[in-house]
Amino acid sequence: MSVRRVMGIETEFGISNPRDSQANPMLLSSQVVNAYANKLMPNRIKRMRWDYDVESPLRDARGYDMSRAEADPSQLTDDDYGLANLVLFNGARFYVDHAHPEYSSPEVTNPWDAALWDSAGDRIIERSARYASTLTGELITVYKNNTDGKGVSYGTHENYQVDRAVPFSDLVKFLTPFFVTRCLFSGAGRVGLGQEGIEPGFQISQRADFFEAEVGLETTLRRPIINTRDEPHADPDLFRRLHVIIGDANMSQRATYLKMGTTAIVLSMIEAGFLKIDFELYDAVTSMHLVSHDIDLVTKQRLRDGNEMSALEIQKHYQRSAADYLVHIGNQDPMTSDVVANWGRVLHALETDKMSLANEVDWITKLSVMNGYRNRDQMLWSDPRLAAIDIQYADLRPEKGLGRVLQQKGKLELLFSEEEIERAINEPPVDTRAYFRGKCMEKFETEVAAASWDSLIFDIGEHTTLKRVTLPDAVGGTKAMTESLIAQSRDASQLLAAIAPAHGVA
Repeated sequence: MSVRRVMGIETEFGISNPRDSQANPMLLSSQVVNAYANKLMPNRIKRMRWDYDVESPLRDARGYDMSRAEADPSQLTDDDYGLANLVLFNGARFYVDHAHPEYSSPEVTNPWDAALWDSAGDRIIERSARYASTLTGELITVYKNNTDGKGVSYGTHENYQVDRAVPFSDLVKFLTPFFVTRCLFSGAGRVGLGQEGIEPGFQISQRADFFEAEVGLETTLRRPIINTRDEPHADPDLFRRLHVIIGDANMSQRATYLKMGTTAIVLSMIEAGFLKIDFELYDAVTSMHLVSHDIDLVTKQRLRDGNEMSALEIQKHYQRSAADYLVHIGNQDPMTSDVVANWGRVLHALETDKMSLANEVDWITKLSVMNGYRNRDQMLWSDPRLAAIDIQYADLRPEKGLGRVLQQKGKLELLFSEEEIERAINEPPVDTRAYFRGKCMEKFETEVAAASWDSLIFDIGEHTTLKRVTLPDAVGGTKAMTESLIAQSRDASQLLAAIAPAHGVA
């Protein structure tokens, strides 16, 4: 039990044509994804499909299925609108999610790899926009953020495989205070308060003001702190997939690593029955807003028992519990130790000198930049130039985006070299089924008709029915298990003959 578990990140990116404020974002997104498809798979003729048949977006972890009639259209993610959709050689999914290009990273088994393949996604999106701009003659710009500043929010979702035996009520109880306060080190920072950012000010999280419920199935309306979507993409008798929608999009690789790692260790403590809390937030949604608006980190949150705790005190409780847990299990995993130690270091710095974290915590980095402009030009928080700087921080162009420029100048600490990121752009993780998915796309790209997280559908000829290979085990299909098999197969027909029926070919 450690920070190591199956996990991944889905990011919707902001998109615009600065030369045309009326440009259709769905069209822009399609141009971006299709431009990358032309570069990656120039020989492919048929449109790549996602295998929606295996998805169940309306299944609720509380024990029922929402009817399609009562669901908001945005929840029907298993409808195929015919929009651009790719499965990449690195095992990721890159597609158009309504008005946004979305990169869903391949499954990985630890927070370090989660941050690495997330960074690969940033480069893929930036390159795709550049390719599309060249093809169209327009200026298409993409942003790794979570709001357009006009009342619209889009998500950065995390996914964690969790033991099905854990009661969902335990996940709600133990995760809610953690998620409400986690933005202290994972928030991306935002100019303006309220969903439309009308009230002047600066806050810690880009997403917090858009949450209106504690628990629920929705992701775009009445967004809940704990999402109940029960779609495991694995054996449903053994696992659930915790779909986390409260996180911000981080430019900081360190913030992503810590966000994923701390959540993973909290989940391990819940699964082990180790985590104990004797407090519950009186109103978690209100607390989430208050925590985000409190850049001085002094506001106390009301608890159900009448007491009060600050966000820092709540986070310190979780971190101390994690440190005790590592002693309890005799932890021998260096990455787990590193996550818990860095968690404690960051919380101490937030308490004693938060601006010392300006090279690794996004909201503090952004605040430091903003304060520089404010002091130099005597700007108030209502100055529209600060809102423009906020957007520019998330611009993924290396020569224009403030976050990217700070990375290149060493003022936003990097975990990965450009060589490591380049490998993650082109290669899948070796220890999950993403390896099989990505390598099949690379070698048999014209024969893969459709794909999903737990299946691949092959088209091996007009006189043969489509063949589905099921991949229910997220840690199956690894390099060790399938590398030689793929290498020895000259085409998909030979591959299918070699693996049937052991791998569920149908």
